[in-house]
Amino acid sequence: MSDAPTIANPHTVHATGHEKLKAHFAMMLFAVLIAGSFSLGGLAATRMPGFAVNLMRYAVAIGAMAAFGIWFLKVELRFPSAPWRFLLLGGLMAVYMSTMFKALEFTSPVSTGAVFTLMPLISAGFAWLFIRQVTRPAVMASLIIAAAGAIWVIFRGDIDAILSFDVGAGEVIFFVGVVCHAAYAPLLRKFNRGEQPFNFAFWAVAATLLWLILPGVPTIRAVELAQVPGIVWFAVAYLAIVTTVITFLLLQYASMRLPAPKVLAYGYLTPSFIIVLEGLLGHGWVHLSVVAGALVTACGLLVMALLPD
Repeated sequence: MSDAPTIANPHTVHATGHEKLKAHFAMMLFAVLIAGSFSLGGLAATRMPGFAVNLMRYAVAIGAMAAFGIWFLKVELRFPSAPWRFLLLGGLMAVYMSTMFKALEFTSPVSTGAVFTLMPLISAGFAWLFIRQVTRPAVMASLIIAAAGAIWVIFRGDIDAILSFDVGAGEVIFFVGVVCHAAYAPLLRKFNRGEQPFNFAFWAVAATLLWLILPGVPTIRAVELAQVPGIVWFAVAYLAIVTTVITFLLLQYASMRLPAPKVLAYGYLTPSFIIVLEGLLGHGWVHLSVVAGALVTACGLLVMALLPD
């Protein structure tokens, strides 16, 4: 585009080893924060329609980001060049969020979690398509090993549950969202034109909000907000600030320094972190066979992290 700033290879940050290590830690924190949102998100979804929850979380996120950027970071929020980039990114994330809640009307979190584990492998394909990023065979093998461990964890070490997995309407719906999210990480890298990171993040989140207004407003009108319990508002605040703003910044930071498959592979750790959090909260611990699956996933990710990009 003619209005793009002239910079050398805008898709790539030539990260040092130290910067790549920080990117790996950023994605580890990303997985922990996402895991912490599952319980709160589930509580909110049972008391308010998913479209309403998503619209409210992104509305709060925009307000929080604007306040933080202007008052603390002293950032000037400028309207971006080529806004179509952000509309596309926002549309992809809006589809992912919407299909996740819609899929749970037809299927269980276990099945949607199994579909989610396909994301890094799909992302590897998009990374090649969008930015010609080639995934080394060893990295691909590590992804497959990590995926196998994650599926074992998701199905809690039950072979019969794995063998009886039935692909239904919910799985198909969520698969569409997973494909959109898989394209998201490499496009963050492709679309970055040297913008200030906070501005880039702000407009991507704002674009997601735009896509969520149409389905979200009617559902909010049908909700008696005065009757909504406090736990829902707490969940919305957590989802808005932690799993929308902070995780986006972490994802953006890592996506500029690591290959897309390596970035999204950390999603495999989310089920394991959920198990740990549930145990610490007193909701019970899983069997050792499930822990073994979590260790397989962790080992696969460790090998992948040590391999050349």
